[in-house]
Amino acid sequence: MKGRGLTALGFLLIASLIATSFAAAKVQSGGRASRTLAASDCQLNSVGGKIKHVVYLQFDNTHYSRDNPTVASDLEQMPHLLNFLKSSGTLFTNDHTVLISHTAGGILSTQTGLYPDRHGITVSNSYYYFPPSKIPAFSTAFKYWTDLVDDSTGSNDPLPNMVTDQKVTPAPWVPFTRAGCDFGAISLANIELENTGTGPFGDMSQAFGTGSAEWNDAVASNAAPSGTAARARALTDYVGIAIHCAQGGGICAANATNVANSRQDKLLDEPGGYLGYSALFGAKYVNPAVCAVPNASCQTVGGLTAVNSTAGDPVTDPFGRPGFPGFDEALAKNTLGYLAQMQEAGIPITWGYISDAHDNHTSSFPAPFNPAFPRASGPGEADYKAQLKAYDDAFAAYFQRLKNDGIDQTNTLFMVTVDEGDKFAGGIGTPQTDGSLAYAHTNCSWTTAPACPTNQIGEVNMNIRTKLPSGTPGFQVHNDSAPAFYVNGQPERTDPVLRKMERDVAGLQQIDPYVSSSPTTVFERMADAVEEKTLHMVNSDPRRTPSFTGFADPNWFITGGTVANPNANPSCGTNPCIDYHFAWSHGDIQDVIGTTWVGFVGPGVATNGVDSSTWTDHTNVRPTMLSLLGLTDDYGHDGRVLIEALTTRATPQSLIAHRETVRRLSDIYEQVNAPFGQFAMDTLVASTRAIKSTDESVYNSIESSIESLTTERDALASHIKAALGAAAFAGQPLDEQEAKAWITQAQSLIDRAAALSSS
Repeated sequence: MKGRGLTALGFLLIASLIATSFAAAKVQSGGRASRTLAASDCQLNSVGGKIKHVVYLQFDNTHYSRDNPTVASDLEQMPHLLNFLKSSGTLFTNDHTVLISHTAGGILSTQTGLYPDRHGITVSNSYYYFPPSKIPAFSTAFKYWTDLVDDSTGSNDPLPNMVTDQKVTPAPWVPFTRAGCDFGAISLANIELENTGTGPFGDMSQAFGTGSAEWNDAVASNAAPSGTAARARALTDYVGIAIHCAQGGGICAANATNVANSRQDKLLDEPGGYLGYSALFGAKYVNPAVCAVPNASCQTVGGLTAVNSTAGDPVTDPFGRPGFPGFDEALAKNTLGYLAQMQEAGIPITWGYISDAHDNHTSSFPAPFNPAFPRASGPGEADYKAQLKAYDDAFAAYFQRLKNDGIDQTNTLFMVTVDEGDKFAGGIGTPQTDGSLAYAHTNCSWTTAPACPTNQIGEVNMNIRTKLPSGTPGFQVHNDSAPAFYVNGQPERTDPVLRKMERDVAGLQQIDPYVSSSPTTVFERMADAVEEKTLHMVNSDPRRTPSFTGFADPNWFITGGTVANPNANPSCGTNPCIDYHFAWSHGDIQDVIGTTWVGFVGPGVATNGVDSSTWTDHTNVRPTMLSLLGLTDDYGHDGRVLIEALTTRATPQSLIAHRETVRRLSDIYEQVNAPFGQFAMDTLVASTRAIKSTDESVYNSIESSIESLTTERDALASHIKAALGAAAFAGQPLDEQEAKAWITQAQSLIDRAAALSSS
C-alpha cells in the first residue's frame, strides 16, 4: 500500500470512506457463449500464428518464497495461479527488480525493457529535483506517460517525467496499436491517467485539454471537500483505466459514442511518429465501450454502466459510482474482471496491476491521517490469509471465464510477475486456535514505554532530520528504507560539507528492537552520484540526481519529518518508534527485496515448470514477450530474450546458432549490467567504504576506480545488448569469437569490482 498508494493521496483519502448503498440492475444477462468479439485487425506475428491474445499481470509485493517457514507463501496460497504457471509454462523464481526497488520503477522497467536511467524514473515512487533556486522540489513518479517533471508550469523543470535522452520515453503500447491491436489497461504505472491534475502539463490537461468538459469536471472535483462523492467523481471517471486504440481506430471507431468519447493519443516524441491514433481515458468512456457486447458481464448502477468483478459485483468507487476503485483497491477480482471484459469486447492486449495481499484493504486511508487506519498484516494473519483466498477465488473464476470464451494457453500469451520484493518487519506471530497467527498492532516506542511485544508488527520509523548534528545543510529526503537525499544548492559530490553529512548519515546507530536493545548501524550501504550511475539511478535530466542515497537495514523506514513539523515522525511524534500500519519494506538492496518471480505461459513457451537457476530481471520481460509475438520496438532494450523459457521452434534462429555461447554471454551480461548483478553489488560495497572514509585521498581513489569501471561497463554493455537485440529481432547471429571476447572482458570487470570491494 505504501508503495503504490501514497502517491495518489487525494484518491486514498476518498477511498477510506464506507461505500454508500446502491441498487444494481443487470445491463446484460445470459450465458457466455459467443460473447467475445473478434479482433480481426490485430496482426501478431507469433510462430505458427497461434497467439491471438495477450494477458500481462503485475502484482504488488506478492511472494513466491515463504516469509515464515511455517506459513505457505503468497503464491502457494493462490494455487489456481501457481499451478497454472507451473504446469503450463515456465516460472522463473530467481528474477530481480531494479533500484530503487519500488512499484513505479519495477513496473516501468517491466513495461519498457529499460533500466531506470533510460526510462527516467530513477527514484520512485516520488522524487525531488533541483529547480533554478536549487532548493529541492517534490514530484511524483506516477503521472501520465507524457507529463513533465514540473507539471504545474513546466518552468522549474521542462523535461518529461518519463525521460529518455531528454525526450519522452517510447510508450509500451505502440508496437501493439501499430499492429492493429487495441490495448487495454488498468492500474499499471503511467499508461492510464494517474491523477486529476489540471496544471498546464497535468494528467487531465494532457489527455483532454485545458478548458475541456472533462478538465472542468476535474477542477470541480479538486475543489470539492475531501471525503465527499463530489471529490471522488473525476478520479472515478477518468483515472486508472484506459484503452489505447489500434491503427485505423479500433474500438474507438466502433460506434458514434466511442468516436465522440475518444481523444487523440498524443506521443509527440515517439520514434517514427504516432499520428492519427486515439484513446479512451477513464471508466466513464471505457465502461460503455467494453460493455456494448452481447451478454456482457456488466450492470447498471445509478444509471451508469459498471463492469463486474469476477465475483459478480460491480466495480465502483467507495460511494458506489461505477468506475475506477482506486489503486489500492485494484484487488484481483476487480482487475481480472476488467481484463476479462476487455478481452470479451475484442481488445486482445490487456495489461493490469493487482494490489498486494498483505495490507488490509478494507480502507485506503493513509496512516498518518487516521489512527483507525487498518494496519499491515503479518505472515499467517487471518485477514492476510482471507485476502489471498479471495485472490485465489478470483483467479479460479477468471481462468474459467476465459476458457469459456475460448481464451486459454493454446492461443494466449500470459505473463505474470511482481513489481518488487519486500521484507517483513515484525516479530513472531502468536498461534491462534483457527491456525492463523496474531500480531500486536500498536505503535511501540521503546524510548517511552516497555519493550515491544515479541509479536509486534511494523517498520521501525526514524526521522533522520532529528539525528543529524547542527550544521548539517538543508535537505529533502525521499522517505524510504532506501532514502535518497537532495541537499540544498545541489553541491558537487566532493563538497566538504556534503561529505561530512554523508559520513554522519553513514555512521548513524540507533536501537532496532527487532535486532538488539543496543544501538546498531542503520545504513548498510551508501552511494553518491558515482555509484548511483553504476546502479542505473542517474537519468538524462541533471536536475534529478540525488546528492546521495542510503540503503538501510530493511526494518527501518527513514523519514525527514512532515511538512507541518519537520522534526516529528508522521506517526511517532519526536521519538523513533514502530509504526504498525506498515510492515513490508522495499526499495532496498537485500536479496529478500531484490529477488522476485516471473511466469510465462502460452504458445512458444516451454513447459519447464519452476526454474530457480536462471538469473533474470524485469528488463527481460518485454523483449521475451515481443519475440514471442513477432513484434519490435523502435529502441534497443536493456534486457534480453529469455531463451530459457522458449521452445526451440519459438526461439529466433540467430539465437539458436552458438546457443551455448549465447547463454554464457546472457548470463554474464546480467551480472555485469543489472542493478542487482554482482558488479553493481560489489561496487556498492566499495562506494560505502569510500563515503565513510575520513581520508579524502581514499575517497577520491575509490570513487575514481568506480567511475572508470562503470564507464568501461557501460561501453561493454552497449555492445552486448545491441548484439543480443540484433540476434533476437533482426536475424543477425552473434559473432562467436567477438562474444567470447566480451565474456572475458565482462568477467574481468566483475573480478576487478570484487577486488575493489574487498581491498
